[in-house]
Amino acid sequence: MHKRVLIVEDEASIRDMVAFALRKADMDVAQAADARAAEIAIADAPPDLILLDWMLPGMTGLELARRLRHDPRTAEVPIIMLTARGEEMDRVNGLEAGVDDYVVKPFSTRELIARIKAVLRRAQGDDGTGSVELGGLRIDGPAHRVFAGGTQIEIGPTEYRLLHFFMTHAERVYTRAQLLDHVWGGSVYVEERTVDVHIRRLRKTLEPFGLENLVQTVRGSGYRFSTSA
Repeated sequence: MHKRVLIVEDEASIRDMVAFALRKADMDVAQAADARAAEIAIADAPPDLILLDWMLPGMTGLELARRLRHDPRTAEVPIIMLTARGEEMDRVNGLEAGVDDYVVKPFSTRELIARIKAVLRRAQGDDGTGSVELGGLRIDGPAHRVFAGGTQIEIGPTEYRLLHFFMTHAERVYTRAQLLDHVWGGSVYVEERTVDVHIRRLRKTLEPFGLENLVQTVRGSGYRFSTSA
């Protein structure tokens, strides 16, 4: 079944260009010029992914993203923000509002399609076989193995779970407490400092392959897995 993407963008020329590219990539497309039209389109048929412009008339894309994240029908629908605002604080604000990824204007439709496919894969959790691939790393879920290119990486069980979580939730910042809940489990008592230890171990595991910088420290916030510098 084709994935359905809702484009929320007030500039008709950009909306039409993106819609054309998505249809060529075998995706179904719905369009909205503002937040109200987007909510109507979502009520008719919730999309598999939303492309959301930051600057919309009436209600900003950031405000709409927050509203969508609090609506049970759209809480899990991936959102990619289309924006001319590329500053780090803007990206942080968007991620905190629940945005899954950013594409900064002007952008190429090829990059946009690649980002959409990557976010959809992450939203599914795997590619149907329990595996995930991102940033030069590949996790073979059924075999419980990690590869850099064609080379298998020797990795400990906790680092494996941490990496799998990061790769299926890329570009989002997680605090130590959140990582403990997601990776170790809320019923397990582990000090937050333990997260730092395993982060260092994970980076050391990835270092021989030049991939240690995929696991990034966000000062004052926590950690994230990102393919962007």
